[in-house]
Amino acid sequence: MPLNLDTVRDAPKVLLHDHLDGGLRPTTILELADAIGYQGLPTPVADELSGWFLAASHSGSLERYLETFGHTVAVLQSVDALVRVAAECAEDLAGDGIVYAEVRFAPELHVEQGLALEAVVEAVLEGFRLGAQRAAETGRRIRIGCLLTAMRHAARSREIAELAVRYRELGVVGFDIAGAEAGFPPTRHLDAFEYLRQQNAHFTIHAGEGFGLPSIWEALQWCGADRLGHGVRIVDDVMLGADGTPRLGLLAAYVRDKRIPLEMCPSSNVHTGAAKSLADHPIGLLTELRFRVTVNTDNRLMSDVSLSSELVALADTFDYGWADLQWFTVNAMKSAFLGFDERLALINQVIKPGYAALLA
Repeated sequence: MPLNLDTVRDAPKVLLHDHLDGGLRPTTILELADAIGYQGLPTPVADELSGWFLAASHSGSLERYLETFGHTVAVLQSVDALVRVAAECAEDLAGDGIVYAEVRFAPELHVEQGLALEAVVEAVLEGFRLGAQRAAETGRRIRIGCLLTAMRHAARSREIAELAVRYRELGVVGFDIAGAEAGFPPTRHLDAFEYLRQQNAHFTIHAGEGFGLPSIWEALQWCGADRLGHGVRIVDDVMLGADGTPRLGLLAAYVRDKRIPLEMCPSSNVHTGAAKSLADHPIGLLTELRFRVTVNTDNRLMSDVSLSSELVALADTFDYGWADLQWFTVNAMKSAFLGFDERLALINQVIKPGYAALLA
């Protein structure tokens, strides 16, 4: 089977790192803004708005990239808006051939108009349920788990961690911290991480994107993260000899030996300046060295990507084939915050048969 956008879109895929407020449809943003009288958008034309988000995000600065979320968060301050956007997210991901996804959002960013944190979480979970149901009616089945994110510059991480535990039987599968890394180390939130470990709960940490190895080291050795959000800077601990032979430092060797999943988002990393280009992205070397690499979108609106387009771009850049795409997908499914039996069932009953047909 030829490997192109259409065929990759039909392949079963798994997504672990996707932000709800970074994946809105431009038309939805305009309609929600009009409904609440929000005047801050740079343009009232959907195509122009999509282009503006991409241009503003492709700045080489993580901090500038994060500023674009001011517009999406502004229109997500009501139950109806959250339900709608979550439902559309589920439909869009299912339409891209994703069979399992973990989508994250920060409840604390959606309370500006008086919503309680619980109402925010319940609205998003209801939206995911509706979207998955609509997708199934068109023959596209998807399962979505939800990650609750705390902002690393704020002081509500313990509160959000408790919220994640409270809703873990209802669709919340884990916890995350996000936001600008420089000046806001993950160890500021040790109380939350210690609580999560005591509750046998899963969590990932944004680390090694806008900051280097110390961020990764703290996330793993102080905080105990199950996965690394991005983790792209782990390559700084891989040295190449004069003959090109790689030698792993202690931290990189630990990450590879322990099979710690890397939630890599190639296009987003180029846009924020974590990588100069796709060809220069560390994912190529880390894949060659067989780290636990997964491929993700990060923010579909800001980077104008889908998981299918990311995989096709990597295939074109690094000459990957279907076997490589299956490896990325199985890596992601193995790393999901889902029960072992459920992960195994999706791998053996959905993912491997899907790729076997493509490889044949």
